[in-house]
Amino acid sequence: MLPHELPPDWSAAREELREATARAGWKPDLVADAEIALLELFVNAWRHGGSSAPLVVIALLDRVLRVSVSDGNPLLPVERDDPDLYAVTGRGLCLVRSLTHRSGAEPRKSGKSCWFELDAAA
Repeated sequence: MLPHELPPDWSAAREELREATARAGWKPDLVADAEIALLELFVNAWRHGGSSAPLVVIALLDRVLRVSVSDGNPLLPVERDDPDLYAVTGRGLCLVRSLTHRSGAEPRKSGKSCWFELDAAA
């Protein structure tokens, strides 16, 4: 990433997430966790996946929020077991894992989809 390059606008995805969780009566702390995890996956899709407009799908079914962010890069992410606490990058997937109940990545016909799930009753 060059210093002048900015990530794409994620405000529409964030607003959709907020609206879905507000309608379902989710607690603010869980919504905040979901927003941070969404931002991390969104920026990763842009920075590492090369997507100028990552595809975001937000689904809320049976009190489970599932968020997936897709890009065109078929290379699945590798989470570091022991990320360097002083490194500028490399801790994002650990952060997503610590904020959510389930997370992962799956190949798609064209690229990959990284996702997480949060349970409302947690």
